[in-house]
Amino acid sequence: MGGILIKNAELITMNKQEEILRGSDIRIKDDLITEIGSGLAPLAGETVIDATGRSIIPGFVQTHIHLCQTLFRGKADDLELMDWLRKRIWPLEAAHDGESLYYSAMLGIGELISSGTTTIVDMETVHHTDYAFQAIAKSGIRALSGKVMMDQKGGDVPEALQEDTAASLQESVDLLEKWNGHDGGRIRYAFSPRFVVSCTEPLLTEVRDLSARYGVKVHTHASENQGEIEIVQAMTGMRNIVYLDHIGLANERLILAHCIWLDKEERRILRERGVHVSHCPGSNLKLASGIADTPGLIHEHVSVSLGADGAPCNNNLDMFNEMRLAALIQKPIHGPTAMDAKSVFRMATIGGAKAVGMENEIGSIEVGKKADLAILNLFNFHTFPSFDADPISRIVYSATRADVESTIINGKIVMDRGMLKTVDKDTVLREADRSIQRLLARSPLG
Repeated sequence: MGGILIKNAELITMNKQEEILRGSDIRIKDDLITEIGSGLAPLAGETVIDATGRSIIPGFVQTHIHLCQTLFRGKADDLELMDWLRKRIWPLEAAHDGESLYYSAMLGIGELISSGTTTIVDMETVHHTDYAFQAIAKSGIRALSGKVMMDQKGGDVPEALQEDTAASLQESVDLLEKWNGHDGGRIRYAFSPRFVVSCTEPLLTEVRDLSARYGVKVHTHASENQGEIEIVQAMTGMRNIVYLDHIGLANERLILAHCIWLDKEERRILRERGVHVSHCPGSNLKLASGIADTPGLIHEHVSVSLGADGAPCNNNLDMFNEMRLAALIQKPIHGPTAMDAKSVFRMATIGGAKAVGMENEIGSIEVGKKADLAILNLFNFHTFPSFDADPISRIVYSATRADVESTIINGKIVMDRGMLKTVDKDTVLREADRSIQRLLARSPLG
């Protein structure tokens, strides 16, 4: 019959009651959780995992990632956003070829799976995006992804990244029609205009219409940096989110990364239009962009989730880091009770699921939901004592990515006791080094 039976675990369910079930079993058939209980007997052909002393969590949902940038880790340190883009990231993205993009994606995916992330919202670069989708397909990770769109001419953008509006839209639709819904919906397309600074209004309004026509998400950046906001105001006469609302893009299909510098009107738009905000604390600190008021946004019932952003502005894709930072950076501003462990863990799981419109399928451990799980081994010095300890506090404040023992996505074991099953680690690391060497040689940075 096949399937998986996990025995004797502590389940951090994140269901509506946010139950924590101890000594529980999970039965997985195909891609779904079919039974949760205690003392479940193995069925013929089931793979049995003894999870005694282990904690099982819903797989993390990261709502802002750039797999295309993983190769650039360590190549753009200690810069603010616009310099980071103009001097480093855009020249490097312009130098990508299909093979380098594939291994950049695989490098990032290997890191994500190893640290318990099972779903990502990913933004690629202008060219070669099909290679990233191939990596996503092979690896087994759940993803919403799309090619970046950049049709605003001039400025400091390399010529290779300056697109024709019609061509950008056509290539995006072609990729959508090829990949959206792949593998039973594990892969979905998201239109990905980079940000208002790099996109014309005709492109953005067409993205609005295409998003509605195909019923897919739009993923972009907004209000990350004060310099960026000044550019948008000079271009449009409006603040970022007011402009996005003005052209009809602000709705429940929109996922906005960052949203640090917001005024009262923009916060109202986010709340009333149902826009989803992806908070990226590690990136925001490293680029000196600022600290988003996530406690205030959550209090105002804005949908907020978490993402690591890209490897060259973080420099890792680790949700444990993001959770800890998301909690700690608010406390000096709002007091010690702001952004408690449970609120942050909620953002990392069911909050992310809501952002991608999949809260009925992922983000919690419940019968009928997709089997997207991470198994943690918290039997270690840095997570003990465990007696009378809040399990979620242990995960948010004490655990690290090294504590992720196994990862299951869509009912498939993609990492088993630290061994990746769908990503060839040795090959990816070797080819990543070869690829960045090739990119640097043909970029202005070489």
